[in-house]
Amino acid sequence: MTDERTPSPEGRRGVARRGSHVGREAKPASRPDDGRPSQRPEDAPRTRRRVTAAEVLADVPEDAVIVARHLTKKYGQFTAVDRLDLTIRRGEVFGLLGPNGAGKTTTVLMLLGLTEPTKGVVRVVGLDPQREPLAVKRVVGYLPDAVGFYPGLTGRENLSYTAKLNGIPRSEAESRINELLHEVRLEDAADKKTSAYSRGMKQRLGIADALVKNPSVLILDEPTIAIDPAGVEELLAMLRRLVAERNLTVMLSSHILGQVQSLCDRVGFFSAGKLVAAGPLAELAAGSSTAVELEVAIEGLPSAIDAVALAVPGVTSVTTDHHEERLRVVAASQDVTAPLATALAGAGLTLTHLRRRGTDLLDLYRKYVPEGTDGRAR
Repeated sequence: MTDERTPSPEGRRGVARRGSHVGREAKPASRPDDGRPSQRPEDAPRTRRRVTAAEVLADVPEDAVIVARHLTKKYGQFTAVDRLDLTIRRGEVFGLLGPNGAGKTTTVLMLLGLTEPTKGVVRVVGLDPQREPLAVKRVVGYLPDAVGFYPGLTGRENLSYTAKLNGIPRSEAESRINELLHEVRLEDAADKKTSAYSRGMKQRLGIADALVKNPSVLILDEPTIAIDPAGVEELLAMLRRLVAERNLTVMLSSHILGQVQSLCDRVGFFSAGKLVAAGPLAELAAGSSTAVELEVAIEGLPSAIDAVALAVPGVTSVTTDHHEERLRVVAASQDVTAPLATALAGAGLTLTHLRRRGTDLLDLYRKYVPEGTDGRAR
């Protein structure tokens, strides 16, 4: 049985003769090795030129120490870090803020060369962490969120081991370790095994461990987690002193707002794998809204505020705060703090709270990081 799709020999000859002069076969079309007709130049697919790393980094300032451009990390279909653009300058303390699971730790690991980006370019002190991870580690001190030491060794012995791994001569290491133990207030516990250290002591030893190699960059991932308030304040005070004395560039990843506000020159808000805003707090607050909102509380019924506030020129509305019922939120087209306080006092009301919103880190965090974004990625 003949397959109707296969032309007969006569049919094939007919195809060959089609378009030819009588009695002469047409010259077959030129074909490449794969048997398909060759394409005309204008029909050929255009190849997209690959952008080089140098072109991507062309706008980077000379004093940049940490740089990320279009930095992306995916795990299967899940995007942990999404096209991150970040620049941290020499001598700057930068706070990377976001809930647990926003992608902060994944970003830190890519900066250190401990995990490979899916896309994008990253440089630390001009070095590529993927190609030169050991060189990066020599100039970057890193304190992870779960710092660990050999429990059978003393604090001093742990630091000596780190110094040896970094090729620091023994005589130089001993003097440097003594200096660091003094700086982190662990001189009295230096010769005790770290198994007996509290969490705060281990964090302070972790700072010393990160500084043993005399780095120019310090990356801190949740440095005050699980430390009591007194320990937090002590650690932050130590960091402020070290930054000033050593001219360190610091990136601090945290979800605790107070420590970031007290320490950082600039902050970046991380949400669901994206850097949604970055800059000095004053600039972020100034650009957050043209309207003014005041939180107001008085002794007695909060509703007594309403009529008095609405009579103040510039006030547009008075509503109940959805987080705290005792507070009224007074919205205005301009700053009415002084006239509102005067009006409330004139009405015989005693103010217990008056604050302009949008000027502190908590307000900005609520603006840029939506509630319920925890758990996206680490």
